[in-house]
Parts: sequence; C-alpha cells; structure tokens
Amino acid sequence: NSARFALGQVVATPGALALLQATGRSAANLCARHMHGDWGDTCKDDAALNELAIVDGSRIMSVYRLVDAEKLKATPKQKRTDLPTVWVITDGTNEAGKRECTTLLLPEDY
Repeated sequence: NSARFALGQVVATPGALALLQATGRSAANLCARHMHGDWGDTCKDDAALNELAIVDGSRIMSVYRLVDAEKLKATPKQKRTDLPTVWVITDGTNEAGKRECTTLLLPEDY
C-alpha cells in the first residue's frame, strides 16, 4: 500500500516521546499507520472526516492507544481515554496544496 497523503515535517512533543519510550512503541510505526489510513481508535464520524480530509485538504487526526489489541478490545469505549494515548495530527494543506507538518502529541498537549 502506498501512502495516502504526505506527512510533511514530523515533530513530537516531549510528553509523546516519553510515552512512546515508556511503552516501547515506535513513532515511525504510528506515522506509517496514519499515512496509510489506519486511523487507530477514532470514532466512525472522525474516520469519515479523515477520509474527506484526504480529498479536501483539511486536518487529519489519528488516535492510537498504546496497549495490546486484547486490552483495547476489553476496554469499554467510554473508558479508553484512560489508556496511554498518542494523537497523530497532520495539518491541513497550505496555499500550495501541500501538508507541511505532522505532530505526535498527548491529548493533554493539545
């Protein structure tokens, strides 16, 4: 599968980097999932907005819970915000139609 959109420059907050290190997760893996259209633990409405954003150039956001698949599945949706989480946000396109930046951050960094 090829990338569905360009990430631009990739940056991360100190909190996101610390959480990735603490959980043994890879920023590169999350970015690859994001740019290939795996939106992680987003709701259906947000996933649909991401699909539209690929076409119209607006912001794209993925939500990744840094736990194994079994724990994620066993956690009720309303409790998933308590799990270790990293957001990956790619800015909307600029005047030239390019995406300049993707940021990995914690929800509380937003």
